[in-house]
Amino acid sequence: MPDKVKTEKPKKLKKGEQPPEEPAAETPSEPAIPPGVSLLDAMSGAQKAAAVIVSLGVDKASQLYQYMDPEDVEMITLEVAKLGYLDADATEAVLNEYYQMCMTNKAVTEGGLEYARTVLEKAFGAQTANELLGKVTKSLKNREFAFMNKAGEKDLFTALQNERPQTIALVLSYIEPDKAAAVIAQLEPDAQIKVVERIAMMDSASPAAVKIIENEMSNKFANIFSSSNVQVGGIDFVADVMNNVDRVSEKSIFDGLTMYDATLADEIRKRMFVFEDILTMDDRSVQRFVRDCDTHDLVLALKSATAELSNKLYKNMSTRMAESIRDDLEITTNVRMKDVDDAQQRIVGIIRDLEAKNEIIILKGGKDDIIA
Repeated sequence: MPDKVKTEKPKKLKKGEQPPEEPAAETPSEPAIPPGVSLLDAMSGAQKAAAVIVSLGVDKASQLYQYMDPEDVEMITLEVAKLGYLDADATEAVLNEYYQMCMTNKAVTEGGLEYARTVLEKAFGAQTANELLGKVTKSLKNREFAFMNKAGEKDLFTALQNERPQTIALVLSYIEPDKAAAVIAQLEPDAQIKVVERIAMMDSASPAAVKIIENEMSNKFANIFSSSNVQVGGIDFVADVMNNVDRVSEKSIFDGLTMYDATLADEIRKRMFVFEDILTMDDRSVQRFVRDCDTHDLVLALKSATAELSNKLYKNMSTRMAESIRDDLEITTNVRMKDVDDAQQRIVGIIRDLEAKNEIIILKGGKDDIIA
């Protein structure tokens, strides 16, 4: 016979005893906070925005919504619905951060980064000033020229083709690398070299100057497409751009840039392919360049390599060579990081030379079609 299911009989109450209270229904709670992290740090930007909206009240919040994009209204409204409970201290902390960010934005817009730094250091101290400027400059970088990311490559080229190289360079520094590459590929060879050079040499831009150019571009592009950092440019950015440029344009640009500034051209090339990118290479190409590498360089290079990259190299060399390198790695100790970097750079140099001779293939930005 099946076992009888035991049921718990309700407990009889003694005279004057009150029945136990039913468990309270769950109520919204504060956002989950990892150990050692403050509530303010645990909240996302959207959650903080929702907290500000709630603190403003219905009337003021509805007025603010009129100046926001529909997507932002939808996102914040969703966060307001999920926000749950925030105590007075948490709300005050969010509002204080919001106030500081408003002050920082105003100072940066009116007088630039250095003026803003002076104002903020006096108001909040050097550490807080640096943190606020870091957040705001990143925000500005994402916001400036945002309307341009909605334009197609042909429209961007049409709008920019007759601009000065420095203007083109500044504008391209604010859009996606693949779009910037498409615009550069359509420019005249001389213009390509000048624009790439200016992007690489660019460090920072005055917010006031960026705003002027942004307004000019917005007005100019108004008839071409509808529109709804601050760190810009630099060698890393132009390397990303060049990784997306077709090989014909790449060769033309580097040939001209090498004649104009060989050091800059070489620095950009170094950023375009790094030792870790060996993981993206096909096995035949790895086998080819390994044959030209000095064994000692391979040992040094693998001292800081990931297990995945090490295995990639080991499987594409002879068993005897792999065992020899593993043995050398065990007895090679106290190696300077500079020696490791130099060894990796020599290997990368071999890879670039072999690619220039069309003996191996480097996949760049997903733009190459390979036929086996």
